[in-house]
Amino acid sequence: MKKSLIALAVLAASGTAMAQSSVTLFGIVDTNISHVNHANGAGDSLTGVGINGNATSRIGFRGVEDLGGGLKAGFWLEAGHNPDAGDGASGGAPAGSGLMFKRRSTVSLMGGFGEVRLGRDLVPSYTKVSSYDVFGQVGFGSFQGWKNWEGATTTDSDGYRQNNMLAYYTPNFGGFSAGLGYGFDEQVSGKNGRYMGGFAAFDNGPLSVTLALDRRDIAFPVVGVPFTGKKDMVTLGGAYDLSVVKLNAIVQQSRYKADGLSGSDKFNAYSFGVTAPVGAGQVRVQYALYDQKAISSKAHQLSLGYVHNLSKRTAVYGTLAHMRNKDASNLGLGGGGIGNGAPGMGENQTGLSLGVRHSF
Repeated sequence: MKKSLIALAVLAASGTAMAQSSVTLFGIVDTNISHVNHANGAGDSLTGVGINGNATSRIGFRGVEDLGGGLKAGFWLEAGHNPDAGDGASGGAPAGSGLMFKRRSTVSLMGGFGEVRLGRDLVPSYTKVSSYDVFGQVGFGSFQGWKNWEGATTTDSDGYRQNNMLAYYTPNFGGFSAGLGYGFDEQVSGKNGRYMGGFAAFDNGPLSVTLALDRRDIAFPVVGVPFTGKKDMVTLGGAYDLSVVKLNAIVQQSRYKADGLSGSDKFNAYSFGVTAPVGAGQVRVQYALYDQKAISSKAHQLSLGYVHNLSKRTAVYGTLAHMRNKDASNLGLGGGGIGNGAPGMGENQTGLSLGVRHSF
């Protein structure tokens, strides 16, 4: 009888402990058939099985433990994967590699004060404001304002993610929220790779507005010669939900300045998008202008997409996008997942994707 009571007590204690912590396996698989004309400077076309047309393929583990008194601890490990080839090439890992948790690898403490994170993650100056891209920063239709314009050689110089980062996110105060981040360069000499930035946002009812600022110390070429310097970025994004349609807009400037040199290279980017529910799906339309003042050239991108939800987890989609380059502009459509590059200066590029996305 005593052994039975002891066993029941152990089971009860174990059940309490399990109720205070949880671990979740999650992921997305997104694959499509894509075609791009002018996939390179020679004018060749490319057709194949692409990835990440509607969402980035990934697999991850996340967990939360209730420490009591309103304090929680959490972890998040997320790796990109390539369903086309079965390796970890998607999400920052090199082609042919296994899973590498390059998308996010953090540990955090959460409570009434907000959340403090340590590790590799999306930078705060990108997390919120990038949501105003109606194509979710994936596929041929994605807004390319966060492009590595000067070809910086420093890791993560595109501005999406950061190693060695300490970040803080506030609670929501009546619609107001903010986030700050600092990425250590961890070098004995020099400071390439260092990041600092943040955002302030307001979400209340149909209106959402976010201002984001950041600075990244990088190495980049100036007239073909490597220099060290800074990349400063300011982004203003907003959305207004009219129920029938939702309006989204982004205004952004990237500025590169080499150490010891006067002046800077500027790249301005703008987007305006509209989404509308249609039955079990959603129509997406977006126009983007890339005013590359550093080379006195512009590019215009027009994108049209439709996502049809077959269930809460599965959807089919189609995206058609066109990039029109002017003068010395040489931008290709990003995010196609079939290896398409730039079409050549002043050349145009059109891409079409038809795919399926499943989340778990």
